[in-house]
Amino acid sequence: MNERIIELLEINPMDLYGAENSNVTILKTYFPKLKIIARGNKLKAYGSPEILDEFEKRISMLVKYLNKYNKLDENSIERILTSTGKEQKNMQLRSEVLVHGVGGNQIKPQTENQRLMVKLMEKNDMLFATGPAGTGKTYTAVALAVRALKEKTVRRIILTRPAVESGENLGFLPGDLKEKLDPYMQPLYDALRDMIPFEKLDSYIEKGVIQIAPLAFMRGRTLDNAFVILDEAQNTTHAQMKMFLTRMGKNAKFIITGDPGQIDLPRKQVSGLKEALLSLKDVKGIGMLFLDDKDVVRHKLVKEIIKAYKSIESE
Repeated sequence: MNERIIELLEINPMDLYGAENSNVTILKTYFPKLKIIARGNKLKAYGSPEILDEFEKRISMLVKYLNKYNKLDENSIERILTSTGKEQKNMQLRSEVLVHGVGGNQIKPQTENQRLMVKLMEKNDMLFATGPAGTGKTYTAVALAVRALKEKTVRRIILTRPAVESGENLGFLPGDLKEKLDPYMQPLYDALRDMIPFEKLDSYIEKGVIQIAPLAFMRGRTLDNAFVILDEAQNTTHAQMKMFLTRMGKNAKFIITGDPGQIDLPRKQVSGLKEALLSLKDVKGIGMLFLDDKDVVRHKLVKEIIKAYKSIESE
């Protein structure tokens, strides 16, 4: 009798095994000629080579499904275990959904400009997406990054922001540098927590698969095989923006997001984002997208607030 050991390294094994090994029981029903043992992160099976090959193939499909949708129910298991080659291909076809978040929530673009953002990112290696607060530019960027990581087109995600004090003095906050900066990076953490289960997110951060750091930490690095997002880019200086853009390495994707209307730099300092939008507008391979108040996906009042402030600022 042949033995096959499948290590479950990309998922929490309990998500595959189910409550009280209920999913393992289903597996045994569909593979009655195999002896199947689930223990820890190793799934062992004993039987003939041909059946073991099919078993390993189906387990791989279940793991991919679980990785993508963050949930696995009895119907999904049975559909995957009985699917034909044609059905498997149809299951893999990409829809408008970017990722399935925690609990299986579908995360997809909500407005035409967000859909255009997705298309531009698929055509270009670098994209500037600017617009007012609430237009979903950062959230959509993070969803694109998580999708790329899940599809293994990149090996890591790097999220960064310039640590500019917007009317608040970080120096007087308690704690070390990380504790001071974590609240400033919170919107990035919030987006990731919507899309990646807590334990897996912690593991990714611990292993450096996902890195969240101030822009200053990017200096001197070459960012290969990475999906990199620079958020709040309106608060970069000329030198910071140039430094960041020249970190781009092989097989890298860069998204730069920001709101040119909310610059926290000293009054006489030119925004690196505004400068880059002018300097790079004709460079092939760089996409540019300008979102507006029609793209606001927060509370309906946010759209009215943006309109009201725009009318005051134009006077």
